[in-house]
Amino acid sequence: MQLAYRSYGSGTPLIILHGLFGQSDNWNTLAKQFSEHNFEVFTLDQRNHGLSPHSSEWSYELMASDLKEFIDTHKLQNPIILGHSMGGKTTLFFEFMFPRIAKKLVIVDIAVRSYKPQHNPVLEGLKAVNFSEIKSRKQAEETLGKHISDFGTKQFLLKNIYWKDTENNVMDWRFNLKTITKNYDNISAEVPHFKSNTPTLVVAGQKSDYINASDIIDFENRFSNIRFATIANAGHWVHSEKPQDFFNEVITFIKD
Repeated sequence: MQLAYRSYGSGTPLIILHGLFGQSDNWNTLAKQFSEHNFEVFTLDQRNHGLSPHSSEWSYELMASDLKEFIDTHKLQNPIILGHSMGGKTTLFFEFMFPRIAKKLVIVDIAVRSYKPQHNPVLEGLKAVNFSEIKSRKQAEETLGKHISDFGTKQFLLKNIYWKDTENNVMDWRFNLKTITKNYDNISAEVPHFKSNTPTLVVAGQKSDYINASDIIDFENRFSNIRFATIANAGHWVHSEKPQDFFNEVITFIKD
């Protein structure tokens, strides 16, 4: 599948993968910042997200294969790959399936293990937004608010609304909610065991519970060249909550 993407700058290729319900432009500011340090930065929309094609199939194996196709199509040599949450798990599957392609890896606030379902309230809220009746972002926000109390989460999701049919005043989600709901269990999958010597940085938010002590041991059992960084006073959305601290950690690693 040919993925939609944005690109910035020139130099060593750096690919950035967003998380669940995200899209490439969530990373615009950081991508531009990285590009000022001799990196050609590509922010991708993963399948069923953003401007990339929708498909009834959705799994980490498929997303890793999409990433491989992108690298091959654009003839990228030794790219650095950075992934947050779902994007980080895609990156781990990519390293498992296609070793010795990436120059370095940056895994942001996700581990290799499987996770219990955590997005059911979000999915229920999204499904409750009936665009045959809802005709404004404000109405969508009010409906989401009945299921999701966190303001930041609501605003993040609302960024995905677009005008599907302006003549008939029809809005929709950019992500493929039907496929995501149907295949949601695939996104909780554990990465099969593998060994890697690719230099890897794992970044965690201090307030996040996505990476625990046993996860660190698991990473160390898989990666022979790995380092860890914890961003103080940040939760799961490390890069948006503490963007400068996050940038400083990552740029030090990828330029080393």
